[in-house]
Amino acid sequence: MHAKWSAVDEYLVNTLLPADPVLDNLLLHNQQSSLPPIDVAPNQGQLLALLVHISGARKVLEIGTLGGYSTVWMARALPEDGCVVTLEADAHHARVAQENICSAGLNNVEIRVGPAADTLPGLAALAPFDLIFIDADKPNDPLYLEWALKYSRSGTLIIGDNVVRDGEVTNPESPDERVQGVRKFIEMLGQDPRLTVTALQTVGSKGWDGFTLARVK
Repeated sequence: MHAKWSAVDEYLVNTLLPADPVLDNLLLHNQQSSLPPIDVAPNQGQLLALLVHISGARKVLEIGTLGGYSTVWMARALPEDGCVVTLEADAHHARVAQENICSAGLNNVEIRVGPAADTLPGLAALAPFDLIFIDADKPNDPLYLEWALKYSRSGTLIIGDNVVRDGEVTNPESPDERVQGVRKFIEMLGQDPRLTVTALQTVGSKGWDGFTLARVK
């Protein structure tokens, strides 16, 4: 079944998305730099770019940079006065991401290195953000949501990635701290009266997963 999911993703990407050597080279550089292959799929990157366009975002906060693949998708979609602030705990990942961002010819991205729990408090002067993408260590998703809400305004979009976990998210007894972090994150989203929220399952080249999408009222 996973082979079929990947084949559908490949068909959709090849049919709908223009060839992009810059992004292809970025993924190759990530691989050569021994980064884990956990970037968003190209069609998911295009979705992030579309959400930036649709929302009219100018300031984006990304929690979890990895090699900068999703960062580049969002940064390219911003207007000329837009910027992305992206947080990465791993110094090696951040160096690779910086190289990728430079290779993409972008000068509207700032990478802050260190655990997001430590770097988030220093972003108050940049808030509010128009779009916030949470795609980092899942046990800390509840903390990241708290900060996202502090740094939001009415109309801010908050996107949470990798929330289905091959269906394990439905298991309240899961011993996986990532699952428990996601479950608490989803419960917080559903209980917060300031938010209008939905979630979608996805299948494709990245397996069975999904994302949450919330708008601050």
